[in-house]
Amino acid sequence: MIVCKSSREIEIMRAAGRIVADALRLAREIASKDVTTDYINNEVEKYIIGQGGAPIFKGYRGFPKSICASINEEVVHGIPGQRKLRNGDILSIDVGVGYRKYVADAALTIPIGEITKEAQRLLDVCEKSLYLAIKAVKSKEKLSVISRTVQTYVEGNGYSVIRNYTGHGIGRYMHEDPQVPNFVSKALLDADEILMPGMTIAIEPMICMGKCDTEVLNNKWTVVTKDRKLSAHFEHTIVITEEGADVLTL
Repeated sequence: MIVCKSSREIEIMRAAGRIVADALRLAREIASKDVTTDYINNEVEKYIIGQGGAPIFKGYRGFPKSICASINEEVVHGIPGQRKLRNGDILSIDVGVGYRKYVADAALTIPIGEITKEAQRLLDVCEKSLYLAIKAVKSKEKLSVISRTVQTYVEGNGYSVIRNYTGHGIGRYMHEDPQVPNFVSKALLDADEILMPGMTIAIEPMICMGKCDTEVLNNKWTVVTKDRKLSAHFEHTIVITEEGADVLTL
């Protein structure tokens, strides 16, 4: 069931979103060569708690850390650890914050030092697909406009859209209805939701250089591309308004 949020609820989510945005800004500042992903996790966790928020990923379905840190071919759900970042890596950081019983969620992919032109183009296309999807959002429009916008732009630039993981509704809980795929399928079109004012969703393109097939590593969490080619991930939490989309994680 999709629950539209009141103005009061949206402003609480916006406050959570500010903490998310600043936590991601901190992660971007400290992510560099020879820094471990565990160090980034710990600094972000301290920041979130210091702002009165809760790192909502920690303990969520058993996830052991406060952020997801996914490197290179890792698509999503990477567990921070003692691995040191290297020049040329790309690092996807996903942060979720609980604040006054509401949640906001966002992600970005960070270049570490100098990365290849091919890797930079992957990041640029992924990020632009997110903002194109946000721009395409309109009240009373169908949910599939988001999926079609991401898929068309990403595939038009020669990349693949990850199929096994999608965006989602968000609010009182991390994952609410509806699912927000980054591709159009018959199942989506058969149950195409109408975007209504007050709906809050997380749009999160996950794309890769090679094929879209993924697998989960032995730690039961980290998702990687089967062909081990690079993957990128960007995300914002938005609310549908009469005018379009209002981004809550800026």
